Amino acid sequence: MTDLVKRVLVGRALRSGQLHEQLLPKRVALPVFASDALSSVAYAPQEILVILSLAGVSFYSYSPWVAIAVVVVMLTVVASYRQNVHAYPSGGGDYEVATVNLGKNAGLTVASALMVDYVLTVAVSVANGVDYVGATVPFVAQHKPAVAIAIVVLLTIVNLRGLRESGAAFAIPTYAFMISVLGLVAWGGFRLLVLGDDLRAPTAGFQVVAEQTNLTAFAAAFLVLRAFSSGCAALTGVEAISNGVPAFRKPKSKNAATTLLMMGLVAVTMFSGIIALGLASGVTVAEPQHVAVDLLRPDGTPVGPHYYQQPIISQVADAVFGSGSLMFVIISAVTALILFLAANTAFNGFPVLGSILAQDRYLPRQLHTRGDRLAFSNGIVILALGACLLLWGFKADVSRLLNLYIVGVFVSFTLSQTGMVIHWTRHLKTETDLRARHQMHRSRAINFFGAVMTAVVLVVVLFTKFLVGAWIVCIAMPILFLMMKGIRRHYDNVAAELEVDERIDESMLPARNHAIVLVSKIHKPTLRALAYARATRPSTIEAVTVGVEGSEARTLQEEWERRGIPRPAQDARLAVQGDHPAILDYVKALRRRSPARRGHRLHPRVRRRPLVGAPAPQPERAAAQGQALVQAGRHGDQRAVAAALLRQAEGPPRPVRRGIGPPSVARGRARQA
Repeated sequence: MTDLVKRVLVGRALRSGQLHEQLLPKRVALPVFASDALSSVAYAPQEILVILSLAGVSFYSYSPWVAIAVVVVMLTVVASYRQNVHAYPSGGGDYEVATVNLGKNAGLTVASALMVDYVLTVAVSVANGVDYVGATVPFVAQHKPAVAIAIVVLLTIVNLRGLRESGAAFAIPTYAFMISVLGLVAWGGFRLLVLGDDLRAPTAGFQVVAEQTNLTAFAAAFLVLRAFSSGCAALTGVEAISNGVPAFRKPKSKNAATTLLMMGLVAVTMFSGIIALGLASGVTVAEPQHVAVDLLRPDGTPVGPHYYQQPIISQVADAVFGSGSLMFVIISAVTALILFLAANTAFNGFPVLGSILAQDRYLPRQLHTRGDRLAFSNGIVILALGACLLLWGFKADVSRLLNLYIVGVFVSFTLSQTGMVIHWTRHLKTETDLRARHQMHRSRAINFFGAVMTAVVLVVVLFTKFLVGAWIVCIAMPILFLMMKGIRRHYDNVAAELEVDERIDESMLPARNHAIVLVSKIHKPTLRALAYARATRPSTIEAVTVGVEGSEARTLQEEWERRGIPRPAQDARLAVQGDHPAILDYVKALRRRSPARRGHRLHPRVRRRPLVGAPAPQPERAAAQGQALVQAGRHGDQRAVAAALLRQAEGPPRPVRRGIGPPSVARGRARQA
C-alpha cells in the first residue's frame, strides 16, 4: 500500500539511463530557474517605496536613483555569472568557485549561505503569495501558516516527480507572468509617452505620515541605503542557473549562459518599468504594519484598519488597464501564482548543491542519491521541511522574513566573484594565446567589478538590516558551517579506519570458513539456505534454530531425519537456540575459540507480495532467493554482527542446547557472523 501511494504521488520509477530525458532545454530552463528572480519584481520595487515612505512621500524622489543602482548591480551580477558558468560547468556554482580558488573554508561559507538563502526563498515567496490570495479569500488570510505549508507540500510533490514534469508545470504560468508584465509596461509606456494619457493609481494623491522628520544628512543617507538594500531583493535567484548547469541540455555552459542573459534582461525591464509606471501613476504605499494610521487619504483622514493596501503591480495595472478589467484580473492572478512558483528555483538549486556537498563528504551521502524519478529526493524533502519550519515559526509574516533575506546570497556573490578573479589570474600565468588572454582579461575585469559591487551591497545590507533580523542568518550560517565540518571529520575518520595498509596482515585472513544457517522449520527457504551454505564449500556447516524448544525441537529433528536429507562431507550439527541473545553469545563463543575462523550467518527469507497490484502467484518462487552479504575483517566482523544482533535482542540470554543433524540442500540470505 505504501508503494502504491508513492507511485500515485511521485510517479513510476525511471531507469538511470533515462536521466538524459530529464534534462532541460532553454525554453523550459528559463521558467524553472528564473521564476525566483523574475517574481522579485512583485515586491522589490514596492519595498523601495515602503522604506522611503518612512520619511514621507517627498523621499520618493530618490527612488529612481535607488532603482538605477539596483539595475547596475543586477546587470553586473548577471555578466559576472556568465563567466562562472563557462569556467565551472559542473554545477557547483559559487561553492565550487570559492572552494577551488579560495579554499575549503570559503567554499563551506558559501555553501552555508546558499543553503540558508534557498530555504528563505521558499518561505518568502510562498508567504508573499499567500498574502496576495488572502486579500481576496478570507479563509486563506485567517489560516496563513497552514495554507503556506500546504503549498510547500504541493510544490514538494511536484518536484519529486522529476525536473522535466515540474518544468512543464511551471513554464506556462511563468511565461504568462512575463508576457503580462511586459505587456503592462509596454502599453503603459505607450499611453504615457505617445498618447499623453494621465495614469492615476488608486492611491494617487494619498499621503504618508512620516515616522522620521528633519533627518540629518547621515540619517537620510542611511534611509536611502536601506531602501537600496531592500531593492536588492530583486537579485535573489540569479545564482540558481550557475548552480543548475548540469540540468541543462548540451552544450550545457552555452545554454546556461544564454538563459542567464535572457533572465537578466527580462528582470531588468520588468523591474525598471514597474517602478517607473508606479511613480508616474502616483502609487503610494506605507509599511504594512502601520498602513491603517500612516496612510492618509487626499482629505487627510487615515485609511483605517479595514483598508487593503494593494501591491504595486496591482495598482499599476489598475492605472493602465482600469480596475476590474480583464487584464487587471489576469495580471493580479499570474502575479500571485508566480510568487508560489518562485520557490521552484530553490527546489531545483538546493538539491543539486546538497548532492555536490554530499559527494565531497560535507553532508550525508544520502543527499547524493537520486530517487525513483531521478531527482535528488532527499534534498527536496529537507528543503521543504526547513521552509515549513520557518513559515510556522514566523507565522508566514513576509515583513519579518524579508529582514532575514538576501544576506546569504550576497555573501555567496562576493566570495564567488573574488574567487573568479583569482581563477583568471592563475590561468593568465600559463596562457600564451593572445586571443584567449584577451578574453581572460575581460572576464577578470567583469568579475573584479562584480566582487567590489557585491561586497559594498553586503556591507550595506548588514549595516541596515542586522538589528531587524539579519542577525539570525549570521548565527545560522556558522552553525551550518561547523556541522558540515563535523560531518567531513566523521567521514575522514571512517575512511582512515578502513584504509588498507601497504602490507597485508595475514592474521586478518580466515583460516577456516564456518557457515551457520538459522532454521525455524523445514520449508523451501530453509532448504535453499542450506544449499547455498553447502555451495560455498565451508569447513563446517551448522544449523541453528531460533525460538524452538521442547517438543518442537524434537519434531524438527525428527522431520530432519525423516526427510533423509543427505549428509555432506563437512561436519554438521543442529543447535537449538532459545532466542537472539543466545545466538549472540553462541557466535561470540565461536569467535573466542577460533579467532581466525570466518563465519557466515544464512537467514532464510520469504519475499512477500503487495496487497494491491500483486502479480499472479508463482509457486516456484514462493520463497526468497538468498543474497550473500560479505563483511571482511577479523575484529570488524565481530563488532558488526554483535551490534546487529543486539538491536534485535529482548530479554535475558538463555542457555544453548545442541543437537546433531545433517545439513540440507538450499539457498539463503547470508550475513557474515
